Amino acid sequence: MQSRLLFALFLLFGSFSILPFSAIQAAAEDNNGAFVDGAGFTLYGTESIKGSGSDKVEHDPVCDRSKRPKIFKVEPDEAKPGQKVKITGENFGTKECFHGVAFSAAGPTKIDYSFVNETTIEATVPDVRAGMSFIDVVAGGGNARSKGFLVQAK
Repeated sequence: MQSRLLFALFLLFGSFSILPFSAIQAAAEDNNGAFVDGAGFTLYGTESIKGSGSDKVEHDPVCDRSKRPKIFKVEPDEAKPGQKVKITGENFGTKECFHGVAFSAAGPTKIDYSFVNETTIEATVPDVRAGMSFIDVVAGGGNARSKGFLVQAK
């Protein structure tokens, strides 16, 4: 195996002076000094990410990522900034798995919303210029976009 590895490195680099054999051998050894055949780069022996204990995993919600959300209706279909709209659809998931609401005219602005149930969300129209916008809901299974929504002048 070592001769094939050296031959492959010779073809790749053309000379062994670039990478000494001791560096190659050290990279292919595990923490006990035993040669690991075909190891390559591994994260063996590295510390795990902190904060991922079994207690945390037990309480994490299980979100169904196979059901894409859909928006059926936004009522009213036009509103002024500060007014509430009711978004109805399906597959919005549970409160723990629901990620949020966005208005295309508002960019990355955080939108105030309340999760009512798996089919209903209430959102407050953000303070944006009057004009057409789309409303997006983002759930565990993806996102859905409404038909055009008119943001009225204040």
